[in-house]
Amino acid sequence: MEQADPGTPSADTGSVRIRGARTHNLANVDVDIPRDAIVAFTGVSGSGKSSLAFATIYAESQRRYFESVAPYARRLMSQVSAPDVDAIDGLPPAVALQQQRSGGNARSTVGSATTIANVVRMMMSRVGTYRDGAPMLLAEDFSTNTVQGACPECHGLGQVYDVPESRMVPDSSLSIRDGALAAWPSAWHGQQLRDSLVSLGYDVDMPWREISRARRDWALYTRETPQVPVFRELTPRQVWAAVERGDEPSYMSSFVGVQRYVFDTFANSKSARMRERAGSFMVSVACSQCHGKRLKQEALGVTFEGYDVTELSALPLEDIAALIERVLDPSWEPLAESAPVAPERRLAAQRLAKEALSRIAPLADLGLGYLSLDRSTPTLSSGELQRMRLATQVLSQLFGVVFVLDEPSAGLHPADTEALVGVLSSLKSAGNTVFLVEHSLDVIRAADWIVDIGPGAGASGGTVVYSGELDGLREAEESVTRDYLFDEGDASHDARPVRRSPDAQIELVDVTRNNVAGLSVSFPLGVLTAVTGVSGSGKSTLVTRAIPELLSAEGEVDAETDTDAGGVGEADAPAEGTSALLLSPSPEHTTGRVIVADDRIRRVVQVSQSPIGRTPRSNVATYTGLFDRVRRLFAATPEARRRRYGAGRFSFNRPSGRCPTCKGEGTMEIELLFLPTVQAPCEECGGTRFNAETLEIELDGRTVADVLAMSVTAARATFDDPELVRHLDALIDVGLGYVSLGQPATELSGGEAQRVKLASELRRALTGDTLYLLDEPTSGLHPADADRLLRHLQHLVDAGNTVIVVEHDMRIIAQADWVIDLGPGAGDAGGSVVAEGTPESVAASPESRTAPYLAAALARRTSATQPPQFARASAR
Repeated sequence: MEQADPGTPSADTGSVRIRGARTHNLANVDVDIPRDAIVAFTGVSGSGKSSLAFATIYAESQRRYFESVAPYARRLMSQVSAPDVDAIDGLPPAVALQQQRSGGNARSTVGSATTIANVVRMMMSRVGTYRDGAPMLLAEDFSTNTVQGACPECHGLGQVYDVPESRMVPDSSLSIRDGALAAWPSAWHGQQLRDSLVSLGYDVDMPWREISRARRDWALYTRETPQVPVFRELTPRQVWAAVERGDEPSYMSSFVGVQRYVFDTFANSKSARMRERAGSFMVSVACSQCHGKRLKQEALGVTFEGYDVTELSALPLEDIAALIERVLDPSWEPLAESAPVAPERRLAAQRLAKEALSRIAPLADLGLGYLSLDRSTPTLSSGELQRMRLATQVLSQLFGVVFVLDEPSAGLHPADTEALVGVLSSLKSAGNTVFLVEHSLDVIRAADWIVDIGPGAGASGGTVVYSGELDGLREAEESVTRDYLFDEGDASHDARPVRRSPDAQIELVDVTRNNVAGLSVSFPLGVLTAVTGVSGSGKSTLVTRAIPELLSAEGEVDAETDTDAGGVGEADAPAEGTSALLLSPSPEHTTGRVIVADDRIRRVVQVSQSPIGRTPRSNVATYTGLFDRVRRLFAATPEARRRRYGAGRFSFNRPSGRCPTCKGEGTMEIELLFLPTVQAPCEECGGTRFNAETLEIELDGRTVADVLAMSVTAARATFDDPELVRHLDALIDVGLGYVSLGQPATELSGGEAQRVKLASELRRALTGDTLYLLDEPTSGLHPADADRLLRHLQHLVDAGNTVIVVEHDMRIIAQADWVIDLGPGAGDAGGSVVAEGTPESVAASPESRTAPYLAAALARRTSATQPPQFARASAR
């Protein structure tokens, strides 16, 4: 295909001029993109949109900036690779806001990340109500992350470790000799401590519960470490007599109380096994001094409108804004204060209130008003995190910057998408340029300029199909995006003429989890159900948490995790360090009950967007099990059999087949002193990961490294092995034909990881009676890829299974059999069923915020499926 014309703004100095872009699958792209505009990069998944926007434009902007930074400072910054491009002209400084699955450590909160917490602490300091006689505190005194503000008992963690008696002594009917003190060590050290108690006058053969309370408490909780004589091979009575006479002991022992032994072992033992054992007797409990609030008492004694700073931080941002707005009223008087407000204090209060409201406003506009300041950022979804960072950039008031955004509409309800477009427009109005990789048709329609990449994915993409204003895209015949933006061509979206009718249901009764409180709702079986609602309304809580937990608690259903669905996923490593354990949020539990029709659900498969692995050694081929078959095929070749190579020889995780230099990593780390450590291909294997002998074996002229480098689509065109074909077809069916078989798990987005898991499930023999739970499966998918995925979800239902999806895409929701709309708002204002029924009935609900958008989608769908003559008659 010929490269498209670079576009009209090429002669204009107000454009970014790109020549010869070859990063990833880009095919020597030339394109001119206007500045001071909202530019949408579109195309099917894997077409090269991100390669152009992030790996080329943003990467080059970052490279140029780093050239002006001192070498020592560069090593402290996260850098991306230099792009493969001939020239980029007219490129301003760029800021990238990408989808991220993590948002910092557990001490990072919405308040700290957005700096709203700083203003709130200043308000508490200058405007708060103090107890009589209390001195005024500084803003730092209201922070749990400072020495001045943190609770001295728990050091600002809010929790401390405890070793409860129930764990130290699980069976009080046992004697000390029979092991009543379970937390004590076994073998020689346990014998020494027991003998020490004998010398101290304890009857180690008496049931623990019959020992006096005072003596039990001393043995468990004493902080003393007395030196105690120990007499070997004597009965307790003989020991007591020897102690009374003052006889020479066999040796002197240092006694340690049970609780202190556990703490000391957990903190100081060099044996991981002993630390793990000690940890099993410990629990994390709220600090007795601050009661889990993490602040010192002096700070907790200061209130604003009746709330201390921790109570204020726990409120939704919308509620905080309403509370702070009272200060702007000229007649405002602080609660619980009888004296009138001094003029200078009122002025400070009003200025701080305006500042806080200005920082909260963009977050609320982006649909994040349900978040609280104390919400830990690692608990945010990637979409929430990106929108929070976007709101922060709005407040920065930068000028002349290119903002490069990765699907900012991800996870957004259409009602919130309208506000997102407003925020993007405000960035442009402030003199900036907005480049966004996007699949949302509503956001694309709001853009000033479209750069459509394609026409296909992987090797079939990488060219500019169209670059220009929206209306001109109608004439780009090779554009897949065009059909969906203008409802033309074959974009009938696989409409189903008849909706399925359920004959049974899952009934949830009085379910409580997060903001879902006391909810009772029924899900029909044997159909496709879409759960909708504004962002934060409780959809994911209900579908991905409450349903599987309640079904698992019933014990009658096989609940499978993501790893079960795939088979080779890697579990996340446990948190390390005492503070990490204390900071980890307490696990939430679902309460309520579930009633399931007999024998209608035998398995529950939950497919989330969590990573399929945490290291590059986990990849698409290994996770799906496809690589097992590939290795067996290589082992079956004549040359491999002659050399007696087994399937294990073709694994980069085995010493026999992997490169001895890089140990199968394919890359080597190079330390550059003042520059960041860089990854370079291994000189020994050239990045193939395998040793030379292994690469001498070929299958149809390809080495095992060549096969891993192939895209799924290319592999499907090459191999005819039935088992391989089944794996590859499943990956293609979920829109992953563009990824390489060896694509590391760490390079997959959340949506791609979810689709890899779904492909692993699709290749199984479908037996029916399975419940599939999916959280926004079309996230990150072009509408064409979303349609393909939906067809396979419909096939799952046709085979007798039940599919429940959390979804925001109205096109997809319009094709569901049943819709459950949650809300009416987000956070505490959500968690209730607003409307339920067929898409048509929910679209007619006056209470539902989803209804008008669903009604529009249904109308477009009806129009797209009408015969041409009927459509013309309707137009007349």
